Amino acid sequence: MSRVNPTPAERKFDEGRLMQVLVAPIVSEKATHVADKTNAVTFKVLQNATKPEIKAAVELMFKVEVKGVSVVNTKGKSKRFGRSMGRRDNVRKAYVTLKPGQELNLSGEAA
Repeated sequence: MSRVNPTPAERKFDEGRLMQVLVAPIVSEKATHVADKTNAVTFKVLQNATKPEIKAAVELMFKVEVKGVSVVNTKGKSKRFGRSMGRRDNVRKAYVTLKPGQELNLSGEAA
């Protein structure tokens, strides 16, 4: 018996793909401020990652319930390296909002 709207974790995503979707956590002053204010965690994700994939990946890897996912695409800046011009990579950030009562500690401190 199947439900009408399965949750993202129940949808069939390739588990190997989900393990690669989250590239790295973003630990910055802004990300920490957002985490304190809205119970959201910030991740750097693959350029072609979708919101349902990101949600399923976080739920799979950290065993938490996700309320929502917001995504920001940041264009890489052109920078000068000595004589030559270079370009920083484009970055896709995911702000993952957790359901009330859920907690995700990325700092490595024991609470």
